[in-house]
Amino acid sequence: MGARCSKLSVCWWPPHFKSPMLENGAAADDGSGVPVFAEYSLDELRVATDGFSPERIVSEHGEKAPNVVYRGTLFSTGRTVAIKRFGRSAWPDSRQFLEEARAVGQLRSVRLANLIGCCCENGERLLVAEFMPHETLAKHLFHWETKPLSWAMRVRAAFYVAQALEYCSTKGRALYHDLHAYRVLFDVDGNPRLSCFGLMKNSRDGKSYSTNLAFTPPEYLKTGRVIPESVVYSFGTILLDLLSGKHIPPSHALDLIRGKNYLVLMDSCLEGHVSSSDGTELIRLASRCLQYEARDRPNLKSVVSALGNLQKDASTPSHALLGIQHDKENTEQISLSATGKVYARADLDEVHEMLENDGYCEDERATFEVSFHSWTGQVSDSILVKKHGDNAFQSKDFATAVECYSRFIDTGAMVSPTMLARRSFAYMVLGKLQEGLSDAKKAADISPEWPTAHYLQGMAYLGMGMEPEGHEELKQGATLEAERNARTRTV
Repeated sequence: MGARCSKLSVCWWPPHFKSPMLENGAAADDGSGVPVFAEYSLDELRVATDGFSPERIVSEHGEKAPNVVYRGTLFSTGRTVAIKRFGRSAWPDSRQFLEEARAVGQLRSVRLANLIGCCCENGERLLVAEFMPHETLAKHLFHWETKPLSWAMRVRAAFYVAQALEYCSTKGRALYHDLHAYRVLFDVDGNPRLSCFGLMKNSRDGKSYSTNLAFTPPEYLKTGRVIPESVVYSFGTILLDLLSGKHIPPSHALDLIRGKNYLVLMDSCLEGHVSSSDGTELIRLASRCLQYEARDRPNLKSVVSALGNLQKDASTPSHALLGIQHDKENTEQISLSATGKVYARADLDEVHEMLENDGYCEDERATFEVSFHSWTGQVSDSILVKKHGDNAFQSKDFATAVECYSRFIDTGAMVSPTMLARRSFAYMVLGKLQEGLSDAKKAADISPEWPTAHYLQGMAYLGMGMEPEGHEELKQGATLEAERNARTRTV
């Protein structure tokens, strides 16, 4: 959920940590389990992608369409997202971009990788969508490493994509730009989903429908315009991909079908795994979708119906058909207390309040050495610096808090786990996640049974996009908290 600001006070969190829920008061989701659409700040998306690091890139489309997709982690919520960054020449009209993004952002379907936000700031145009962790249909279809995509999954992918297109059509988004196998993604359960990015125009003038003329609907080649039936033609090219396991130009495919050589279209990897009747039926459907005249193509409703009749192994989970390990472990499934959940969702207001209320109780439990300085006159100066740091932390002046705590720690008078935890949190709010993680680790070294030190590490890891490490530290914190509570009850 992220930090929430009181309507009676000014929000004090720095811009790079402000989530859309924080700024506009929106609920976490609209009942679909997907966050409501919101506008993100450029600073937040920069932090989410480690400064748009090349290591975060999951796809890019070359010089003609220099749009890059990053894997990002929103620190305010810990959610992993896909962030598409358009080239500088795209979408010169910011109002048009926002209107288009907001319209697509209203769609919500389990068949879509839904759009959850955008950014339109300083000439930048970015989209934020649900992240799909199990690659694209193209990857599983054309570049498989261990085994080819099963027939049942191919038909399911076609069925789910057709359902997605039909849903979009009923919601007034009948056109889909550049539909191909790279636009179909697999979610955490292995279910195929259609990327929402193709629902946005893919050029600044909005006229470019496809980046590959060989797979472009005939009406676009003739008139430069597309109609609702154009998406059925594009879907027909997806069916060809699924049938053949490779790219086949529609004109060549239709020639083979007319010459009754359609078996040549079938992927040799499917031999013995698909009945002749099922293969023939899918080829017929592809042929109808690829008709030159738009009026001769079926509508999406009939396409969905035809594919529904071809479904095989409908009760088999998608992850089994895809051949992936089903691992849905995330922070929601970790058995966390109320305190742990605050750190898991990086609720900055509540974390700050807990660190304030905890005071220096942990220092009484910790074992550390007090240096000679504490027996000299320097101790009074150190205590004064500590007091200034505590006052700054309480008033949420985190830059001053870091400065004062650092001066105190640098004296070597005493290494306080509580002070390290507070400085860790202050660093994270200031956007210095690595420094915050380092301080949280130091606090855990001094006080290894302190849950807060591990919770802070978990929050820092999640903020850096390191989910496995973050979840592990959250679980460690939960275990230590439960053990501490048990000891307290027996005293």
